[in-house]
Amino acid sequence: MEPLIRVRDLCKVYNPGENEVRALDHVDLSIDKGELVGIIGHSGSGKSTLMNMLGCLDVPTSGNYYLNGKDVSNMTDDELSDVRNVEIGFIFQGFNLIPNLTAKENVELPLIYRGVSKKEREDLAVESLKAVGLEHRMDHKPSEMSGGQQQRVAIARAIAARPPVILADEPTGNLDSRSTQEIMEVLKELHRSGRTVILITHDDEIAAQVNRVIRIKDGKVEADFMNKQTGEKYNA
Repeated sequence: MEPLIRVRDLCKVYNPGENEVRALDHVDLSIDKGELVGIIGHSGSGKSTLMNMLGCLDVPTSGNYYLNGKDVSNMTDDELSDVRNVEIGFIFQGFNLIPNLTAKENVELPLIYRGVSKKEREDLAVESLKAVGLEHRMDHKPSEMSGGQQQRVAIARAIAARPPVILADEPTGNLDSRSTQEIMEVLKELHRSGRTVILITHDDEIAAQVNRVIRIKDGKVEADFMNKQTGEKYNA
């Protein structure tokens, strides 16, 4: 079966020439539907660049990226925008919620831009907020919620349109340890329900909670393995 994500010989070069920086250096990897993957690396390792490629926020200098069977490597900005809207749900370190909107309205907002009817987007928003345990906070504004609750609203917003890929960039970076674990449980539950979840992190404790770890160093895949509870090496 075709992997959900397939990256082949992917390079991203900044300042080509004498002072070039190879943010990604001939990266190969595949991610199957339904995986829970952590992409881990220190600052400057290339993990954020790889996230931008996987999220169709940037295009590679060379190589190919196939998402859901489509080669998105050479798409135009408009085409990439369409792919992002349909295929990917983003969760960021900053919650990016609109302060004067309720939790439900924040979740509905991207669905309005997608042209989803009022009844359907209300149903999807309620369903998503229930999925992250916020059915009793739907009418609360961000200032009336904790950091962990705000991040759960952001997760509900990411999953409302039912995209095949959830891409989470340092989603616990602004949270205390208790809220961090709450968010990790939400992400793991999404995975158990059949979602493909890709988590970008620099935190080994977070990476220890996912099924598969891809470690990036100097723009290359340094290691790619199933977590030690399985003891199984992953073969791309």
